[in-house]
Amino acid sequence: MLKAICIFLFLFITGLHAAAQQKISLNSDGHLADWKLTPQSAIGSDSMQLFNDSYPTANWVKALVPGAVFSSYVAAGIEKDPNRGDNIYRVDKKKYDRNFWYRTTFTVPQKTNGRLWLNFEGINRRGTVYLNGTLLGRLNGFMQRGKYDITRLYRPGKKNILAVLVEWPGRPVPNYAMPAYMSSDSWDWMPSVPGLLQGITDDVYLTTSGDVLIEDPWIRTDVSEDRKDAYLRLRFDLKNNSEQQQEGIAIATIQPGNITVSQSVKIAPGKSAQLAFDTAFYKELHIQQPLLWWPNGYGDPNLYHLTLSFKTGKEINISDTRTLQFGIKKYTYDTLGGVLHININGERIFIKGGNWGMSEYLLRCRGAEYDLKVRLHKEMNFNMIRNWIGSITDEEFYEACDKCGIMVWDDFWLNSHPNLPNDVFNFNENTVEKIKRLRNHPCIALWCGDNESYPLPPLDSWLREDVKTFDAGDRKYHSNSHSDGLTGSGPWANFKPSWYFTKYPGGFGGDVGWGLRTEIGTAVFTTFESFKKFMPKENWWPRNKMWDLHYFGPQAANAGPDRYENAINNNYGAATGIEDWCRKAQLLNIETNKALFEGWQHHMWNDASGVMTWMSQSAYPSFVWQTYDYYYDLNGAYWGAKKACEPVHIQWSYADNSVKVSNTTLKAFSNMTAEAIVYDINGKRFDPYCMESKVNVKANAVTDCFRLNFNTNNLAYQKKAYASSTTKDAEEAGAVADGNSGSRWASDYTDDQWIYLDLERPTNFDEVVLNWEDAYATQYRLQVSDDAAGWKDVYAQNNGKGGRELVKIAPVTARYIRMKGLQRATQWGYSLYDFEVYSNSKKSREISTTHFIRLLLKDEKGKLVSDNFYWRSSRSNDYTQLNTLPPAVVKTTSSIKNRDGRSLIIVTVKNTGRSIAFATKVQAYRTSDGERLLPAIMNDNYFTLLPGESREITIEFETRLLNGGGYKVVTEPYNL
Repeated sequence: MLKAICIFLFLFITGLHAAAQQKISLNSDGHLADWKLTPQSAIGSDSMQLFNDSYPTANWVKALVPGAVFSSYVAAGIEKDPNRGDNIYRVDKKKYDRNFWYRTTFTVPQKTNGRLWLNFEGINRRGTVYLNGTLLGRLNGFMQRGKYDITRLYRPGKKNILAVLVEWPGRPVPNYAMPAYMSSDSWDWMPSVPGLLQGITDDVYLTTSGDVLIEDPWIRTDVSEDRKDAYLRLRFDLKNNSEQQQEGIAIATIQPGNITVSQSVKIAPGKSAQLAFDTAFYKELHIQQPLLWWPNGYGDPNLYHLTLSFKTGKEINISDTRTLQFGIKKYTYDTLGGVLHININGERIFIKGGNWGMSEYLLRCRGAEYDLKVRLHKEMNFNMIRNWIGSITDEEFYEACDKCGIMVWDDFWLNSHPNLPNDVFNFNENTVEKIKRLRNHPCIALWCGDNESYPLPPLDSWLREDVKTFDAGDRKYHSNSHSDGLTGSGPWANFKPSWYFTKYPGGFGGDVGWGLRTEIGTAVFTTFESFKKFMPKENWWPRNKMWDLHYFGPQAANAGPDRYENAINNNYGAATGIEDWCRKAQLLNIETNKALFEGWQHHMWNDASGVMTWMSQSAYPSFVWQTYDYYYDLNGAYWGAKKACEPVHIQWSYADNSVKVSNTTLKAFSNMTAEAIVYDINGKRFDPYCMESKVNVKANAVTDCFRLNFNTNNLAYQKKAYASSTTKDAEEAGAVADGNSGSRWASDYTDDQWIYLDLERPTNFDEVVLNWEDAYATQYRLQVSDDAAGWKDVYAQNNGKGGRELVKIAPVTARYIRMKGLQRATQWGYSLYDFEVYSNSKKSREISTTHFIRLLLKDEKGKLVSDNFYWRSSRSNDYTQLNTLPPAVVKTTSSIKNRDGRSLIIVTVKNTGRSIAFATKVQAYRTSDGERLLPAIMNDNYFTLLPGESREITIEFETRLLNGGGYKVVTEPYNL
């Protein structure tokens, strides 16, 4: 291996004129640099001793570069696995909350005939760099780059000693230490990291060049209104690092299209020349019929490749070469209706995405792992990721988003704390560095100044001007992440599915409405298999303090873990143990996360312009805010979001029972068939509720299909209602009889209030349902009348608990029925979603309390385009009847294909029993040790099969996960 490295280095150095700007890695996984680290205090005051060839480092810790100091200690086995139990909370932080020295050696075989450069891409928080005892420079802020000419400093054929003093960021972190990793001293989704993620946090490498360097190439694109023409503008600097004038030719080549433009230039000694190529002088940069970059679902994320070279001398030597990818696109924005809309290439984009707090809480996500994480977002049919408080700095993240068509809402490093960074000038320097480094990525859709507030003066003005100057205003600068055309943040806890369709799902800050919500989410519990990996067995059950240390308790109060627990208990029945809890949690995850996205799509362009879940990926093993977990298990939240966000998607509203098709593509579809089939708990079709219609589905819009009528027996359905008062934040009294459990009536804030229904004629009934909002009555009377003047009590409630109240009374005949409130349970008034009236003697055949809705959308040739499946209860989210399902019987067969390092398992699951196979989960394992085959890409999971039905499931993963052995597939219906 050493011989191979030396040969590569020889070619790397001597091949300077053939291929400048090649990189050779000095990262710890590059086999050339063996990094180690130790506390500064262990060295003493004489740091120059580090540059003695014989300096002993046997007792130093092997360092991960890039990475964090604490992560290196974990990798070395000095600290226990911080993911498990409370290990990270037991670490002595004093060991890490101080400065550290990094040291490595490397050898370059022979003297270069050009220049040799040492490059640093990022250090957190500050770093001082030395080579062979010579100070090279100081980096301040994790976005600052270091590029040092070491041509006269390195020792050819001998050991070169590179050392970096990395300084601890210091407390408090928000906003004082910015730019740094905001959450490093804990947040409500990750623990405090010893050392606050200090370290050499980005790549270190060597490059070669001639005397002239290409710096900060910047390519801008514009697109005509009809999208038939694109116009490119290229800017870059040429820096002459020599003491003589340099002259040569700058050449830019763009593929596809084989476009080449060039310009001759002379550069004075030690100076820089700014070069510009645009269509005013270079007609080649006017591209006809361009391949445009589109977000996921709206088109292909086409990318172009730019190669820049500067050649000097009579022999045309290459002094420097740079390559980059870019996409041809044009972002525009509007706030019509008070709602922010993001447009690309003249088309409005309906935002569907998620927030990333960190890629991994110890900075252990690197390289190709970003391709996996971003691909999972593409598979969920997302089109945007929010880089929350700029916590992701790795170029690979943006490259993956470019390839997958995932737009990035990119924050700077400020949270709503009323303090400025310790050094606002350094903050601004890092801002400029970030923009320059990332602006060529087509994925960046917007720059944002502050999380949930406005940057304090002078930063807001500086940030706005930085974007205007260094990104030329090609992307919008937005000061506040939840205001100014946005509808606030949160909430971040579990709500009933109907709430997401109801006017309005409230947020904190911003404007009222659906609009564009940059963060809203819910707790998301893991599967039992993931739970076991980080939770000690003695802490499995029942819920305890250890759960809280993984954010299911007071530490994650915003996630509403109590609400989540109550929802499981009330909706699915109290769990009998941890396995049962995790099993039921996946149903809640599916239902809530699907409703979140479908609720926004239900109101698409009628106020709503998009939504991003908080959060879409997991940085730490926890029970909150994730779609796939830390181990890449695709839990129920993933499948709920994936289904809801289909580009062409048929969906049902829990609130008003309407069925719609949301189409977030640029293609319209005519003569489609929308069908709703309703089944009882036994899987038998219930025709009175089934519907079908032909629909023409509009492009980039939502289309109404029909409304399911689950009120055939409700005598009050669509009858007139009258109330003593109505508040401004609710609908009129008739909302209680409209069949929409998302609309509500609310009274003034006094005890003596009432609402009554006019059944139009004397009617016999013996059952009343009151579906209360949070503002309910502890005391009330149900009264009847024949003239709406004189009232007779038929029921008295003196200890009301709210929720859905089913009241049975002696049979009575009357035209009017009234709820008369006597005592409120809250400071608010009385609020009802539904006021229903029934007669048991006249009920038609009832469907089971829990039943199922299957939606089908087919094109004009009968091909299935979208399907959807819901479980519904006539008792307000009470699905406990699912626990009475007879055991399912399924047959599973599978085969595997291996190609180019990847494997594909094709699984067929057939329901061979008499009961439905509800929420069927498929998981692949390797047979050698029983571990799950993760990460994997799957096409479906948690699906339901009627008797005789089958489903094909594909599971794609890297073949190396098999460890040379075999696999098995386990299929588990909920009613196993």
